Amino acid sequence: MHLIELYKSVQGESSFAGLPCIFVRLAGCNLRCAWCDSEYTFTGGKPFTADEIVREIEALAPCRLVEFTGGEPMLQARELLPLMDRLIHSGYTLMMETSGERPLEDVPVPVHKIVDVKCPGAGSAANSFRMSNLEALTKRDEVKFVLSHREDYEFAKAFIVEHDLNRRVGSILLSPAFSKSPSPIRTTENATLDPRTLVEWMMEDGIDARLSLQIHKFIWEPQKKGV
Repeated sequence: MHLIELYKSVQGESSFAGLPCIFVRLAGCNLRCAWCDSEYTFTGGKPFTADEIVREIEALAPCRLVEFTGGEPMLQARELLPLMDRLIHSGYTLMMETSGERPLEDVPVPVHKIVDVKCPGAGSAANSFRMSNLEALTKRDEVKFVLSHREDYEFAKAFIVEHDLNRRVGSILLSPAFSKSPSPIRTTENATLDPRTLVEWMMEDGIDARLSLQIHKFIWEPQKKGV
């Protein structure tokens, strides 16, 4: 497997936000989202065997929450899925951040999938979600929409209703997009959609979803990597 980085920090998003977490960031992505904050993962990386990854994770004990992210981790599914099974059997709680463009039906059931449905504001990556993946979602999973503007919000709202997401998954996340060139100041002014505005829309519509801010970008400087 090709990894960009492996480190321990706090989980910045999802219903696990704020918990200590080990991040395994895999190299490579087949999408190019307009607001992507991890373009450094597109190429490169260092090869690791499964045994080497497990040793790196074990060295960060006692943390037992592990997230696989990228890039797009499912591009390395052949090696990733057996590794996930191995870690689950060793008592780890696993998360995976994925675009939902790759098939998800073979992901081990205990893995908490955070699936990012791309909105119009994602640019060329918009509408890349593989619709058959709806059947692979469970109540332990979460669907995330990164929102740049009102059009994205309306897209997300319609998708949630049309596909009955509240019945399918445990949580729906609405996350304001972040500037690709943020200031070093830890402020919501770096968001391309003001979180206050998003909250006002959510309250007005009574939408059954969770506001999701990337809290690591408020704990550390927004451009800092490995946190």
